[in-house]
Amino acid sequence: MSIADRWLLPDGVEETLPAQAACLEGLRRELLDLYRSWGYDLVIPPLVEYLESLLIGAGNDLALQTFKLTDQSTGRLMGVRADMTPQVARIDAHTLNREGPTRLCYAGDVLHTKPKSLTASRSAMQVGVELFGHDGVASDIEVIMLMLDTLTLTGCEKVHLDLGHVAIYRVLAEMAELDDAQEMALFDIYQRKSVPELAEFLDANLADSPLKDKFITLSELSGSDGVLAKAKAELGPVSEVLAQAIDDLMTIAAAIRERRPEVALYFDLGELRGYHYHTGPVFSAYLPTVGHSVASGGRYDHIGEVFGRARAATGFSTDLASLIKIKQQTPSVSAQLVFAPDNEDAALQREVAHLRQQGVRVVAGLPGQKVTAEDMDCTHQLKLQDNRWVICSL
Repeated sequence: MSIADRWLLPDGVEETLPAQAACLEGLRRELLDLYRSWGYDLVIPPLVEYLESLLIGAGNDLALQTFKLTDQSTGRLMGVRADMTPQVARIDAHTLNREGPTRLCYAGDVLHTKPKSLTASRSAMQVGVELFGHDGVASDIEVIMLMLDTLTLTGCEKVHLDLGHVAIYRVLAEMAELDDAQEMALFDIYQRKSVPELAEFLDANLADSPLKDKFITLSELSGSDGVLAKAKAELGPVSEVLAQAIDDLMTIAAAIRERRPEVALYFDLGELRGYHYHTGPVFSAYLPTVGHSVASGGRYDHIGEVFGRARAATGFSTDLASLIKIKQQTPSVSAQLVFAPDNEDAALQREVAHLRQQGVRVVAGLPGQKVTAEDMDCTHQLKLQDNRWVICSL
């Protein structure tokens, strides 16, 4: 490796420089304070875990995104987390083992084997919340509102919210008695939204089924107002579970319109993002200038069952680093930087300590340094005037 190559970072892995790091850390603290005000307790899961627990219930997509390594102590496979949600579910189900609703939040680095989009980084700071122990629509609404508050605090405007419900497809697939291969093939078609392939699949596998038209209807249920009413009229009579899923979406939509009327709603009942992971309502937030979701979440009941305790669960997460890049925010810390000269005067040292306690950034000069206060990007300096150290502009 040449000397020049030693400075290179892996593709999709980035370092965070001072200005952006200050903004990132400041916003992280604000968000954790926001979540705390809603009653969410902070947890810090480990960066690596044994692969079995790290990927439990998360589906093949997360397994493909996870870097794997061997534990030199035990020989067992471990993974570097690509998503903190399964870890938080383990903490709720096994470590905390509380009864009733449990609210947890987190903020930490995750690593992906491949970027999620062309512009995405493989190293991200995942921030989010999870609400365990309540299976009603009220907890879904709470999480969505907190996601929207997160985007507002980050500075995002003109948010578009996509709503779906994976249980609708699940119920239809179960009623149609599709085998695993057929269900996966149909799932893939819905993911790609290929209407011609959907027609071919239904003709080949469900030609005589009364549910054939329902699957076609499901592919058409996307858009703004009117989608849920059409879904209730055409899919609601099929089963009580379907009717309840659609009612839940109506309740969620009504709550968002009442509390956050500026948010544009879009419905896509054929959206199966995280199908192997989610079990109920799913939601994603978009910005007009960004080609991918900036925050997403949904209900994922029973993931804790593999840890010994099945728990209803819903939550959301976002990549804080990508949000800051999108909004090109300025650092939240004060721009003032005070230079203190290299001087052991006791009065100067007391003033420096006092200023730092007040939150003022003070950088001390060092013996023999060649650069000036201006070279160090200082905006002010401490000068001795009338036997007192005072702050003066440069």
